[in-house]
Amino acid sequence: MNPLSDFDVSALLLVVLHLILGTVAIVIISANRRPSTAIAWLLTIIFIPFLGAIAFFLVGFSRLPRARREKQREVSQSILQRTDGLDQLSHGDEWPTWLHSAAQLNLNLGALPMVGGNRVDLSDAYQGSFEAMAGEIDLATSFVHVEFFILVRDASTTGFFDALARAAARGVRVRVLADHVASLMYPKRKETEAFLRENGIEFQAMLPLRPLKGQWQRPDLRNHRKLVVIDGGVGFTGSQNLIDAQYHKKKNIERGLHWHELMIRLDGPVVRELNAVFVTDWFSDTDELLPLDTTPVVLSPDPALLDAQILPSGPSFENDNNLKLYTMLIHNALSRISITSPYFVPEESTLLAIITAASRGVDVELFVSEIGDQVLVYHAQRSYYEALLRAGVKIYLYRPPTVLHAKHFTIDDRVSIVGSSNMDIRSFSLNMEVSVLIHGEEFAERMRTIQDGYRANSTRLELEEWLQRPLIEKVGDSLARLTSSLQ
Repeated sequence: MNPLSDFDVSALLLVVLHLILGTVAIVIISANRRPSTAIAWLLTIIFIPFLGAIAFFLVGFSRLPRARREKQREVSQSILQRTDGLDQLSHGDEWPTWLHSAAQLNLNLGALPMVGGNRVDLSDAYQGSFEAMAGEIDLATSFVHVEFFILVRDASTTGFFDALARAAARGVRVRVLADHVASLMYPKRKETEAFLRENGIEFQAMLPLRPLKGQWQRPDLRNHRKLVVIDGGVGFTGSQNLIDAQYHKKKNIERGLHWHELMIRLDGPVVRELNAVFVTDWFSDTDELLPLDTTPVVLSPDPALLDAQILPSGPSFENDNNLKLYTMLIHNALSRISITSPYFVPEESTLLAIITAASRGVDVELFVSEIGDQVLVYHAQRSYYEALLRAGVKIYLYRPPTVLHAKHFTIDDRVSIVGSSNMDIRSFSLNMEVSVLIHGEEFAERMRTIQDGYRANSTRLELEEWLQRPLIEKVGDSLARLTSSLQ
Protein backbone atom coordinates (compact mmCIF):
# COMPACT_ATOMS: atom_id res chain seq x y z
CA MET A 1 0.00 0.00 0.00
CA ASN A 2 1.40 3.37 -1.00
CA PRO A 3 1.75 5.96 1.77
CA LEU A 4 -0.42 9.04 1.48
CA SER A 5 1.19 11.87 -0.42
CA ASP A 6 1.37 15.38 1.00
CA PHE A 7 -1.41 16.34 -1.39
CA ASP A 8 -3.64 13.52 -0.15
CA VAL A 9 -3.03 14.49 3.48
CA SER A 10 -3.81 18.13 2.74
CA ALA A 11 -6.99 17.18 0.88
CA LEU A 12 -8.05 14.91 3.73
CA LEU A 13 -7.43 17.63 6.29
CA LEU A 14 -9.48 20.08 4.24
CA VAL A 15 -12.36 17.60 4.05
CA VAL A 16 -12.21 16.98 7.80
CA LEU A 17 -12.03 20.71 8.49
CA HIS A 18 -15.01 21.30 6.19
CA LEU A 19 -17.00 18.62 8.01
CA ILE A 20 -16.15 20.21 11.37
CA LEU A 21 -17.15 23.65 10.10
CA GLY A 22 -20.35 22.21 8.68
CA THR A 23 -21.23 20.51 11.95
CA VAL A 24 -20.54 23.65 13.98
CA ALA A 25 -22.54 25.67 11.46
CA ILE A 26 -25.54 23.33 11.73
CA VAL A 27 -25.62 23.78 15.51
CA ILE A 28 -25.17 27.57 15.42
CA ILE A 29 -27.36 28.30 12.41
CA SER A 30 -30.32 26.16 13.46
CA ALA A 31 -30.66 27.88 16.86
CA ASN A 32 -33.50 30.44 16.93
CA ARG A 33 -33.39 31.09 13.20
CA ARG A 34 -36.06 30.87 10.52
CA PRO A 35 -35.87 27.50 8.71
CA SER A 36 -35.60 29.18 5.29
CA THR A 37 -32.70 31.32 6.48
CA ALA A 38 -30.97 28.37 8.14
CA ILE A 39 -31.28 26.22 5.02
CA ALA A 40 -29.94 29.03 2.80
CA TRP A 41 -26.87 29.45 4.99
CA LEU A 42 -26.24 25.70 5.25
CA LEU A 43 -26.40 25.31 1.47
CA THR A 44 -24.00 28.23 1.08
CA ILE A 45 -21.51 26.65 3.47
CA ILE A 46 -21.83 23.21 1.85
CA PHE A 47 -21.48 24.35 -1.76
CA ILE A 48 -18.98 27.17 -1.17
CA PRO A 49 -16.56 25.53 1.26
CA PHE A 50 -14.73 27.80 3.71
CA LEU A 51 -15.76 31.02 1.94
CA GLY A 52 -19.38 30.27 2.89
CA ALA A 53 -18.36 29.70 6.51
CA ILE A 54 -16.33 32.92 6.56
CA ALA A 55 -19.30 34.81 5.12
CA PHE A 56 -21.57 33.38 7.82
CA PHE A 57 -19.29 34.34 10.68
CA LEU A 58 -19.01 37.85 9.21
CA VAL A 59 -22.67 38.55 8.45
CA GLY A 60 -24.66 35.60 9.79
CA PHE A 61 -25.55 37.04 13.19
CA SER A 62 -28.53 39.40 13.05
CA ARG A 63 -28.27 40.94 16.51
CA LEU A 64 -26.00 43.68 17.76
CA PRO A 65 -23.42 42.91 20.47
CA ARG A 66 -24.81 42.19 23.93
CA ALA A 67 -23.54 45.47 25.40
CA ARG A 68 -25.49 47.41 22.79
CA ARG A 69 -28.68 45.42 23.42
CA GLU A 70 -28.29 45.96 27.17
CA LYS A 71 -28.16 49.71 26.60
CA GLN A 72 -31.40 49.44 24.63
CA ARG A 73 -33.03 47.54 27.49
CA GLU A 74 -31.77 50.08 30.04
CA VAL A 75 -33.30 53.02 28.18
CA SER A 76 -36.49 51.07 27.44
CA GLN A 77 -36.94 50.45 31.18
CA SER A 78 -36.41 54.16 31.89
CA ILE A 79 -38.97 55.03 29.23
CA LEU A 80 -41.54 52.59 30.62
CA GLN A 81 -41.12 53.99 34.13
CA ARG A 82 -42.06 57.46 32.94
CA THR A 83 -44.94 56.48 30.62
CA ASP A 84 -47.50 55.79 33.37
CA GLY A 85 -50.32 58.26 32.85
CA LEU A 86 -48.75 59.77 29.74
CA ASP A 87 -50.71 57.65 27.28
CA GLN A 88 -53.83 59.83 27.11
CA LEU A 89 -55.68 59.48 23.82
CA SER A 90 -57.63 61.90 21.69
CA HIS A 91 -60.01 59.49 19.96
CA GLY A 92 -59.63 56.06 21.57
CA ASP A 93 -63.38 55.51 21.38
CA GLU A 94 -63.22 55.82 17.58
CA TRP A 95 -60.54 53.19 17.07
CA PRO A 96 -61.25 49.92 15.32
CA THR A 97 -61.40 47.25 18.02
CA TRP A 98 -58.12 45.61 17.01
CA LEU A 99 -56.09 48.84 17.21
CA HIS A 100 -56.03 48.70 21.02
CA SER A 101 -54.15 45.41 20.90
CA ALA A 102 -51.82 46.80 18.20
CA ALA A 103 -50.94 49.74 20.45
CA GLN A 104 -50.30 47.35 23.33
CA LEU A 105 -48.12 45.21 21.07
CA ASN A 106 -46.05 48.25 20.12
CA LEU A 107 -45.73 49.29 23.77
CA ASN A 108 -44.48 45.83 24.72
CA LEU A 109 -42.02 45.77 21.82
CA GLY A 110 -40.70 49.33 21.71
CA ALA A 111 -41.60 50.73 25.17
CA LEU A 112 -43.31 53.81 23.71
CA PRO A 113 -47.05 54.44 24.27
CA MET A 114 -49.75 55.62 21.89
CA VAL A 115 -50.39 59.28 22.76
CA GLY A 116 -53.05 61.78 21.72
CA GLY A 117 -53.05 65.50 21.07
CA ASN A 118 -50.90 65.54 17.93
CA ARG A 119 -50.88 67.29 14.59
CA VAL A 120 -49.28 65.55 11.62
CA ASP A 121 -48.44 67.22 8.31
CA LEU A 122 -47.19 65.58 5.12
CA SER A 123 -44.44 66.72 2.77
CA ASP A 124 -43.44 64.99 -0.46
CA ALA A 125 -41.45 67.95 -1.80
CA TYR A 126 -37.78 66.94 -1.66
CA GLN A 127 -36.24 70.39 -1.25
CA GLY A 128 -39.30 71.64 0.60
CA SER A 129 -38.68 69.14 3.40
CA PHE A 130 -35.18 70.51 3.97
CA GLU A 131 -36.53 74.05 4.03
CA ALA A 132 -39.29 73.16 6.50
CA MET A 133 -36.81 71.52 8.88
CA ALA A 134 -34.39 74.44 8.60
CA GLY A 135 -37.20 76.88 9.36
CA GLU A 136 -38.05 75.08 12.59
CA ILE A 137 -34.39 74.80 13.58
CA ASP A 138 -34.17 78.59 13.31
CA LEU A 139 -36.85 78.77 16.03
CA ALA A 140 -35.05 76.39 18.43
CA THR A 141 -34.28 77.69 21.91
CA SER A 142 -33.10 74.62 23.83
CA PHE A 143 -31.90 71.70 21.67
CA VAL A 144 -31.89 70.23 18.18
CA HIS A 145 -31.45 66.50 17.64
CA VAL A 146 -30.63 65.24 14.15
CA GLU A 147 -30.30 61.59 13.10
CA PHE A 148 -29.95 60.37 9.50
CA PHE A 149 -28.75 57.23 7.78
CA ILE A 150 -27.03 59.41 5.15
CA LEU A 151 -25.97 62.94 6.08
CA VAL A 152 -24.08 65.09 3.55
CA ARG A 153 -23.62 68.84 3.36
CA ASP A 154 -24.07 69.67 -0.32
CA ALA A 155 -25.82 72.25 -2.49
CA SER A 156 -29.25 70.81 -1.60
CA THR A 157 -28.69 70.56 2.17
CA THR A 158 -26.59 73.68 2.82
CA GLY A 159 -29.60 75.59 4.15
CA PHE A 160 -30.29 72.85 6.71
CA PHE A 161 -26.67 72.79 7.92
CA ASP A 162 -26.49 76.58 8.06
CA ALA A 163 -29.59 76.55 10.28
CA LEU A 164 -27.82 74.11 12.61
CA ALA A 165 -24.81 76.44 12.75
CA ARG A 166 -27.01 79.43 13.57
CA ALA A 167 -28.72 77.47 16.33
CA ALA A 168 -25.40 76.44 17.88
CA ALA A 169 -24.13 80.04 17.65
CA ARG A 170 -27.03 81.30 19.77
CA GLY A 171 -26.42 78.68 22.47
CA VAL A 172 -28.75 75.86 21.41
CA ARG A 173 -27.34 72.36 22.04
CA VAL A 174 -27.16 70.69 18.64
CA ARG A 175 -26.44 66.96 18.47
CA VAL A 176 -26.08 65.03 15.22
CA LEU A 177 -25.97 61.30 14.52
CA ALA A 178 -25.17 59.65 11.16
CA ASP A 179 -24.57 56.04 10.21
CA HIS A 180 -20.84 55.34 10.02
CA VAL A 181 -20.76 52.93 7.07
CA ALA A 182 -23.26 54.94 5.02
CA SER A 183 -21.11 58.04 5.55
CA LEU A 184 -18.11 56.25 4.05
CA MET A 185 -20.04 55.52 0.85
CA TYR A 186 -20.78 59.12 -0.15
CA PRO A 187 -18.63 62.18 -0.89
CA LYS A 188 -18.02 65.18 1.36
CA ARG A 189 -17.88 63.10 4.56
CA LYS A 190 -14.80 64.85 5.92
CA GLU A 191 -16.05 68.26 4.85
CA THR A 192 -19.42 67.63 6.49
CA GLU A 193 -17.90 66.51 9.79
CA ALA A 194 -15.45 69.43 9.72
CA PHE A 195 -18.34 71.88 9.27
CA LEU A 196 -20.13 70.41 12.29
CA ARG A 197 -17.03 70.58 14.51
CA GLU A 198 -16.11 74.11 13.44
CA ASN A 199 -19.61 75.33 14.33
CA GLY A 200 -19.75 73.77 17.80
CA ILE A 201 -22.15 70.98 16.79
CA GLU A 202 -21.78 67.65 18.62
CA PHE A 203 -21.39 64.81 16.14
CA GLN A 204 -21.29 61.04 16.59
CA ALA A 205 -21.07 58.25 14.03
CA MET A 206 -23.61 55.47 14.65
CA LEU A 207 -22.59 51.81 14.77
CA PRO A 208 -18.95 52.59 13.93
CA LEU A 209 -16.77 49.87 12.43
CA ARG A 210 -13.36 50.52 13.99
CA PRO A 211 -11.88 47.11 14.89
CA LEU A 212 -8.67 48.58 16.28
CA LYS A 213 -10.75 50.54 18.78
CA GLY A 214 -12.88 47.54 19.69
CA GLN A 215 -15.89 48.89 17.78
CA TRP A 216 -17.19 46.00 15.73
CA GLN A 217 -20.45 44.25 14.89
CA ARG A 218 -21.88 42.60 11.81
CA PRO A 219 -20.93 45.15 9.11
CA ASP A 220 -24.35 45.32 7.45
CA LEU A 221 -26.31 45.99 10.66
CA ARG A 222 -26.98 49.67 10.10
CA ASN A 223 -28.95 52.53 11.64
CA HIS A 224 -31.40 53.49 8.88
CA ARG A 225 -33.47 56.01 10.88
CA LYS A 226 -34.21 59.56 9.77
CA LEU A 227 -35.45 62.06 12.33
CA VAL A 228 -35.16 65.63 13.58
CA VAL A 229 -36.45 66.89 16.95
CA ILE A 230 -36.56 70.58 17.92
CA ASP A 231 -37.03 71.47 21.60
CA GLY A 232 -39.08 68.30 22.16
CA GLY A 233 -42.14 69.94 20.59
CA VAL A 234 -41.64 69.62 16.82
CA GLY A 235 -40.34 66.55 15.02
CA PHE A 236 -39.75 65.26 11.51
CA THR A 237 -39.34 61.70 10.28
CA GLY A 238 -39.92 59.61 7.17
CA SER A 239 -37.96 58.20 4.25
CA GLN A 240 -35.71 61.06 3.20
CA ASN A 241 -31.96 61.14 3.75
CA LEU A 242 -30.04 64.37 4.16
CA ILE A 243 -28.44 64.45 0.70
CA ASP A 244 -29.08 65.66 -2.84
CA ALA A 245 -31.92 63.88 -4.67
CA GLN A 246 -29.47 62.17 -7.05
CA TYR A 247 -27.22 60.91 -4.22
CA HIS A 248 -24.05 62.15 -6.00
CA LYS A 249 -23.82 58.89 -7.93
CA LYS A 250 -22.47 59.13 -11.49
CA LYS A 251 -24.85 56.48 -12.83
CA ASN A 252 -27.85 58.22 -11.28
CA ILE A 253 -26.84 61.50 -12.88
CA GLU A 254 -26.23 59.85 -16.27
CA ARG A 255 -29.66 58.18 -16.13
CA GLY A 256 -31.37 61.33 -14.85
CA LEU A 257 -32.57 59.50 -11.73
CA HIS A 258 -33.87 61.37 -8.71
CA TRP A 259 -35.55 60.21 -5.53
CA HIS A 260 -39.13 60.92 -4.43
CA GLU A 261 -39.78 60.85 -0.66
CA LEU A 262 -42.41 61.32 2.01
CA MET A 263 -41.70 63.07 5.31
CA ILE A 264 -44.06 63.97 8.14
CA ARG A 265 -43.93 66.85 10.58
CA LEU A 266 -45.15 66.04 14.09
CA ASP A 267 -46.39 68.51 16.71
CA GLY A 268 -47.49 67.36 20.15
CA PRO A 269 -46.72 64.73 22.81
CA VAL A 270 -45.63 62.11 20.24
CA VAL A 271 -42.54 64.25 19.53
CA ARG A 272 -41.02 63.41 22.89
CA GLU A 273 -41.50 59.72 22.06
CA LEU A 274 -39.59 60.34 18.82
CA ASN A 275 -36.93 62.10 20.87
CA ALA A 276 -36.69 59.01 23.10
CA VAL A 277 -35.48 57.12 20.02
CA PHE A 278 -32.72 59.69 19.54
CA VAL A 279 -31.86 59.56 23.26
CA THR A 280 -31.44 55.78 23.01
CA ASP A 281 -29.18 55.98 19.96
CA TRP A 282 -27.12 58.82 21.44
CA PHE A 283 -26.61 56.82 24.64
CA SER A 284 -25.71 53.68 22.70
CA ASP A 285 -22.92 55.42 20.79
CA THR A 286 -21.68 58.02 23.30
CA ASP A 287 -22.51 56.55 26.78
CA GLU A 288 -24.24 59.87 27.58
CA LEU A 289 -27.83 59.34 28.71
CA LEU A 290 -29.85 62.50 28.01
CA PRO A 291 -32.89 63.29 30.17
CA LEU A 292 -36.32 62.01 29.12
CA ASP A 293 -39.31 64.34 29.11
CA THR A 294 -41.80 63.37 31.86
CA THR A 295 -44.15 66.36 31.58
CA PRO A 296 -47.81 65.26 32.07
CA VAL A 297 -49.95 65.37 28.94
CA VAL A 298 -52.78 67.90 28.91
CA LEU A 299 -55.04 67.18 25.96
CA SER A 300 -56.78 69.85 23.95
CA PRO A 301 -60.46 69.30 23.02
CA ASP A 302 -59.60 70.07 19.37
CA PRO A 303 -61.18 67.20 17.36
CA ALA A 304 -58.50 67.56 14.67
CA LEU A 305 -55.78 66.21 16.98
CA LEU A 306 -54.54 62.71 16.28
CA ASP A 307 -53.40 59.65 18.21
CA ALA A 308 -49.91 58.52 17.22
CA GLN A 309 -47.31 56.01 18.37
CA ILE A 310 -43.60 55.71 17.65
CA LEU A 311 -42.23 52.22 17.06
CA PRO A 312 -38.43 51.77 16.98
CA SER A 313 -37.17 48.47 15.60
CA GLY A 314 -33.96 46.75 14.68
CA PRO A 315 -31.18 44.44 15.87
CA SER A 316 -30.86 46.22 19.23
CA PHE A 317 -34.21 44.60 20.13
CA GLU A 318 -34.84 40.92 20.68
CA ASN A 319 -37.88 40.95 18.36
CA ASP A 320 -38.56 42.06 14.79
CA ASN A 321 -40.80 44.87 16.03
CA ASN A 322 -41.91 46.35 12.71
CA LEU A 323 -42.47 42.91 11.16
CA LYS A 324 -44.91 42.00 13.93
CA LEU A 325 -46.79 45.30 13.67
CA TYR A 326 -47.01 45.31 9.87
CA THR A 327 -48.20 41.71 9.70
CA MET A 328 -50.84 42.34 12.37
CA LEU A 329 -52.17 45.42 10.56
CA ILE A 330 -52.44 43.57 7.26
CA HIS A 331 -54.31 40.67 8.87
CA ASN A 332 -56.82 43.11 10.41
CA ALA A 333 -57.59 45.06 7.24
CA LEU A 334 -61.24 44.83 6.21
CA SER A 335 -61.51 46.80 2.97
CA ARG A 336 -58.27 48.30 1.64
CA ILE A 337 -54.48 48.12 1.97
CA SER A 338 -52.12 50.48 0.14
CA ILE A 339 -48.40 49.74 0.47
CA THR A 340 -45.51 51.89 -0.77
CA SER A 341 -42.06 50.35 -0.47
CA PRO A 342 -39.06 50.98 -2.74
CA TYR A 343 -37.48 47.71 -1.66
CA PHE A 344 -40.15 45.03 -1.37
CA VAL A 345 -38.66 41.67 -0.37
CA PRO A 346 -41.20 40.43 2.17
CA GLU A 347 -40.60 37.93 4.94
CA GLU A 348 -42.75 34.81 4.63
CA SER A 349 -45.35 35.87 7.19
CA THR A 350 -45.81 39.28 5.57
CA LEU A 351 -46.13 37.81 2.09
CA LEU A 352 -48.70 35.30 3.32
CA ALA A 353 -50.64 38.08 5.11
CA ILE A 354 -50.78 40.18 1.92
CA ILE A 355 -51.82 37.27 -0.29
CA THR A 356 -54.41 36.16 2.26
CA ALA A 357 -55.84 39.68 2.50
CA ALA A 358 -56.23 39.89 -1.28
CA SER A 359 -57.74 36.41 -1.40
CA ARG A 360 -60.39 37.32 1.20
CA GLY A 361 -61.54 40.29 -0.84
CA VAL A 362 -59.50 43.18 0.56
CA ASP A 363 -58.47 45.69 -2.12
CA VAL A 364 -54.65 45.49 -1.96
CA GLU A 365 -52.33 47.71 -3.97
CA LEU A 366 -48.53 47.91 -4.00
CA PHE A 367 -46.51 50.88 -5.27
CA VAL A 368 -42.91 50.17 -6.29
CA SER A 369 -40.46 51.77 -8.71
CA GLU A 370 -40.28 50.54 -12.28
CA ILE A 371 -36.49 50.84 -12.10
CA GLY A 372 -34.09 49.97 -9.30
CA ASP A 373 -30.82 51.30 -7.95
CA GLN A 374 -29.80 48.07 -6.16
CA VAL A 375 -29.52 45.14 -8.57
CA LEU A 376 -30.01 42.17 -6.23
CA VAL A 377 -32.88 43.75 -4.32
CA TYR A 378 -34.53 44.91 -7.55
CA HIS A 379 -34.51 41.42 -9.03
CA ALA A 380 -35.41 39.71 -5.75
CA GLN A 381 -38.54 41.82 -5.35
CA ARG A 382 -39.62 41.10 -8.93
CA SER A 383 -39.64 37.39 -8.05
CA TYR A 384 -42.67 38.01 -5.78
CA TYR A 385 -44.82 39.78 -8.36
CA GLU A 386 -46.34 36.66 -9.92
CA ALA A 387 -47.70 35.27 -6.64
CA LEU A 388 -49.07 38.70 -5.70
CA LEU A 389 -50.73 39.24 -9.08
CA ARG A 390 -52.30 35.78 -9.03
CA ALA A 391 -53.80 36.58 -5.60
CA GLY A 392 -55.34 39.79 -6.97
CA VAL A 393 -52.86 42.36 -5.66
CA LYS A 394 -52.65 45.44 -7.88
CA ILE A 395 -49.02 46.35 -8.57
CA TYR A 396 -48.17 49.85 -9.79
CA LEU A 397 -44.71 50.59 -11.23
CA TYR A 398 -43.73 54.23 -10.63
CA ARG A 399 -42.37 55.59 -13.89
CA PRO A 400 -38.70 56.53 -14.37
CA PRO A 401 -36.57 58.55 -14.06
CA THR A 402 -38.03 58.94 -10.57
CA VAL A 403 -37.16 56.38 -7.89
CA LEU A 404 -40.10 56.15 -5.50
CA HIS A 405 -38.27 55.94 -2.16
CA ALA A 406 -41.22 56.74 0.17
CA LYS A 407 -42.10 54.12 2.80
CA HIS A 408 -45.64 53.97 4.13
CA PHE A 409 -48.94 52.15 4.01
CA THR A 410 -52.57 52.63 4.99
CA ILE A 411 -55.15 50.22 6.37
CA ASP A 412 -58.84 50.81 5.57
CA ASP A 413 -59.79 54.45 6.17
CA ARG A 414 -58.30 55.34 9.59
CA VAL A 415 -54.87 53.77 10.19
CA SER A 416 -51.57 54.81 8.59
CA ILE A 417 -47.89 53.95 8.96
CA VAL A 418 -45.11 56.33 7.88
CA GLY A 419 -41.42 55.90 8.58
CA SER A 420 -37.98 54.79 7.47
CA SER A 421 -38.74 51.08 7.10
CA ASN A 422 -39.00 49.28 3.81
CA MET A 423 -41.17 46.19 3.63
CA ASP A 424 -38.20 43.89 3.20
CA ILE A 425 -36.20 41.41 5.22
CA ARG A 426 -33.35 43.87 5.73
CA SER A 427 -35.60 46.50 7.31
CA PHE A 428 -37.37 43.87 9.40
CA SER A 429 -34.26 42.27 10.89
CA LEU A 430 -31.00 44.03 10.05
CA ASN A 431 -31.64 47.80 10.01
CA MET A 432 -32.53 50.04 12.92
CA GLU A 433 -35.75 51.73 11.79
CA VAL A 434 -38.44 54.03 13.14
CA SER A 435 -42.14 53.94 12.21
CA VAL A 436 -45.09 56.10 13.23
CA LEU A 437 -48.54 54.53 13.66
CA ILE A 438 -51.22 57.19 13.18
CA HIS A 439 -54.96 56.96 13.73
CA GLY A 440 -57.17 59.51 12.02
CA GLU A 441 -59.66 59.49 9.15
CA GLU A 442 -58.71 62.89 7.78
CA PHE A 443 -55.00 62.03 7.87
CA ALA A 444 -55.68 58.72 6.09
CA GLU A 445 -57.51 60.69 3.40
CA ARG A 446 -54.43 62.86 2.93
CA MET A 447 -52.36 59.70 2.61
CA ARG A 448 -54.82 58.44 -0.02
CA THR A 449 -54.29 61.66 -1.97
CA ILE A 450 -50.54 61.00 -1.99
CA GLN A 451 -51.22 57.44 -3.19
CA ASP A 452 -53.59 58.74 -5.88
CA GLY A 453 -50.67 60.80 -7.18
CA TYR A 454 -48.48 57.71 -7.30
CA ARG A 455 -51.14 55.81 -9.22
CA ALA A 456 -51.43 58.61 -11.78
CA ASN A 457 -47.67 58.45 -12.37
CA SER A 458 -47.45 54.67 -12.54
CA THR A 459 -48.03 51.84 -14.98
CA ARG A 460 -50.16 48.99 -13.69
CA LEU A 461 -48.52 45.60 -14.06
CA GLU A 462 -50.72 42.87 -15.55
CA LEU A 463 -50.20 39.16 -14.93
CA GLU A 464 -50.32 38.13 -18.60
CA GLU A 465 -47.69 40.72 -19.49
CA TRP A 466 -45.50 39.72 -16.56
CA LEU A 467 -45.53 36.05 -17.48
CA GLN A 468 -44.24 36.91 -20.97
CA ARG A 469 -41.01 38.55 -19.77
CA PRO A 470 -37.77 36.96 -21.12
CA LEU A 471 -36.56 33.70 -19.57
CA ILE A 472 -33.23 35.26 -18.61
CA GLU A 473 -35.09 37.81 -16.45
CA LYS A 474 -37.12 35.07 -14.76
CA VAL A 475 -33.96 33.14 -13.93
CA GLY A 476 -32.21 36.26 -12.66
CA ASP A 477 -35.18 37.18 -10.46
CA SER A 478 -35.35 33.68 -8.97
CA LEU A 479 -31.63 33.52 -8.23
CA ALA A 480 -31.69 36.96 -6.62
CA ARG A 481 -34.55 35.84 -4.42
CA LEU A 482 -32.35 33.12 -2.92
CA THR A 483 -29.91 35.72 -1.59
CA SER A 484 -32.65 37.46 0.40
CA SER A 485 -32.64 34.63 2.95
CA LEU A 486 -28.93 35.03 3.73
CA GLN A 487 -29.45 37.22 6.78
